[in-house]
Amino acid sequence: MLFMVNIVVHLPGDFPKDKLDLLVKAETARGMQCIKEGKLKRIFRAVGQRANFSIWEAHSLEELHATLLSLPMHPYMDVSVHPIIKHSTTEEWEATQGAMPAF
Repeated sequence: MLFMVNIVVHLPGDFPKDKLDLLVKAETARGMQCIKEGKLKRIFRAVGQRANFSIWEAHSLEELHATLLSLPMHPYMDVSVHPIIKHSTTEEWEATQGAMPAF
């Protein structure tokens, strides 16, 4: 199953920079691991925010929940999850043209 996830990070204003640097490194490493595991398919930064939109794949809601909980920044996140399916235009393109163009 595919999910579009919107994550917004809210850190306290007095969050120590050294702690933030370590947290960002840990979050990046976990994200890379999720990509290697085939769970995180795409991630896009929301301009001007500490936020992202991402596409995740999981076999169940429970698996997705556990994966999101494993993110080091999770305690500071507001997360919105939306199950998604392939759009009919994508299906038509793939049927007549092959794979969607890379971006």
